[in-house]
Amino acid sequence: MSALLQGKTALILGIANKWSIAYAIAQAFRREGATVLLTYQGERLQRSLEEIGGNLGAAKVFQCDVSKDDDLANLSATLAPEFPKIDIVVHSIAFANSEDLARPFLQTSRDGFRLATEVSAWSLVGVANAVRPLMTDGGVIITLSYLGAQRVIENYNVMGVAKAALEASVRYLAGELGADNIRVNAISAGPIKTAAARGIKDFSKILEAIAAKAPLRRNCTPAEVADTAVFLASDLGRGVTGNTIFVDSGYQIMGL
Repeated sequence: MSALLQGKTALILGIANKWSIAYAIAQAFRREGATVLLTYQGERLQRSLEEIGGNLGAAKVFQCDVSKDDDLANLSATLAPEFPKIDIVVHSIAFANSEDLARPFLQTSRDGFRLATEVSAWSLVGVANAVRPLMTDGGVIITLSYLGAQRVIENYNVMGVAKAALEASVRYLAGELGADNIRVNAISAGPIKTAAARGIKDFSKILEAIAAKAPLRRNCTPAEVADTAVFLASDLGRGVTGNTIFVDSGYQIMGL
């Protein structure tokens, strides 16, 4: 059987380290034959991302800070000489000030709210707009969300609101880009031990609660999220757009 993503070029934004969900997605994409391009934010992360890119067999690793208009404006021009056609974009970017995550949502600062929403939600819009000219044969855009976008999760606070904006953005982008045969979806992953997750207070208790209550009686794995991304990015998912797909061992269906 041929690889599901053979001949496809995938741009993956937001890998922080080898424990990132985006890293697992990049691994799965390479397994399925895709050419993978990675971005990093600022010179501080350049060396580590170049090492990660080498380990993954990435075709290119380059700077793109989504908080900078110039970086987004230059994204197509940076890619086009070597990679004139992009088939897949994975947006795995989120940020909130630690103090805004630590305090009650009611006490979220104006600047903290703006920052979390801009980086975690608007950046998807900015990236989609920047890459669209290179999606000349249609394409797939995938972002990563969490249950806190739809339900109150203790200590998730302003990030939950930012993820809600992200999921709404997925629907509006899917509505507008569908005419260009570009599909846009989110994967709502269950809690996974990543560097970002460590910023959430009592995260270990969340993991324990999921394992005790989810139908599968365990937490999901990065590989499971990655395989769902492969499905969405491949022709197997050709009829799916505007959706948030849960990969969380079924926890989202449970009530009291």
